[in-house]
Amino acid sequence: MRTENWLRRCWPRTWPLQAITRTPWARQEPTYRDARPELITAALKRAEARPSGNWFAFAGSRDIRLDRPHGFSVAGVELVAWRNETGKLLVGPGACPHLGAPLALARVSGGDLLCRWHGLRLAETSDCGWRVLPSHDDGVLAWVRLDRVGGEEPSAAPLLPERPALATSVHSVANLVGTCEPGDVIANRLDPWHGAWFHPYSFTRLRVLHAPRESDVDETDDRFVVAVTFLVAPGLGVPVCAEFTCPEPRTVVMRIIDGEGVGSVVETHATPLGFRDDGSPRTAVVEAVIAHSQRPGFGVARAAAPVLRPFMRRAAARLWRDDLAYAERRYQLRSE
Repeated sequence: MRTENWLRRCWPRTWPLQAITRTPWARQEPTYRDARPELITAALKRAEARPSGNWFAFAGSRDIRLDRPHGFSVAGVELVAWRNETGKLLVGPGACPHLGAPLALARVSGGDLLCRWHGLRLAETSDCGWRVLPSHDDGVLAWVRLDRVGGEEPSAAPLLPERPALATSVHSVANLVGTCEPGDVIANRLDPWHGAWFHPYSFTRLRVLHAPRESDVDETDDRFVVAVTFLVAPGLGVPVCAEFTCPEPRTVVMRIIDGEGVGSVVETHATPLGFRDDGSPRTAVVEAVIAHSQRPGFGVARAAAPVLRPFMRRAAARLWRDDLAYAERRYQLRSE
């Protein structure tokens, strides 16, 4: 204990990594009084009322390659994504218009899809009635617009939050699937009070500084502000202040507004996939972490980005394995 106290007194306050007092898990301040279900539900309803333009995030940009197609589904619609010879993202129906072959198993040849059943060639423009869908590649995530699924007024591009410049940041994308609805994923992120209790391996000293009211909320005030320390090692952490906002119905953005990495964002996108055989909904969590720092040493992190990305994805996946249990439990209780 004396060594810890000495370390905290002598530790440079300007360093991003700080020596912290370890609080036993069971001695944390309970947060259940503040985490009122009606407050979280009201915030979720406001998010779900915002327009999306019918856009759905389905993968990281790096997941869509030049040499092979990427098969996926959104809301039960079978789709396929690939890149042409210039690297442009293309998305189309996942069934071949000839006899329904899965285009996820096609070959990419000369920037076109070549069906393996009978050799039908499908391109950005085809004369067989098969058409590509509106898609968007923002450099981090790949999106598709499905107007029949969304049922809203379509927009030319997805509504993207403000991000750090990609040239001066490091980003990664994690993708996990749970048995729940998109609203269950968003509700999880609109409950910041669970962080230090449910994820003690990642967060400590968490305090919610601001939460919106349940009604008559101004758009600029519809956010959660949290002071939290990200744990790096026992007794060492990075204290920050972060805000949580919902720019559209299936997205929650966490942005660091004070402390190390100001401007860094974590975008959590909840994409409906369809239903299991028993009728249960499946939802993909597509989470993009875009890290940035003004410190000169961050250039080393950018240079090491290919090495860092697997660790970033692993950290996000660990959190979401727990949080999907939260979202799945929420859906289970509601469906019963």
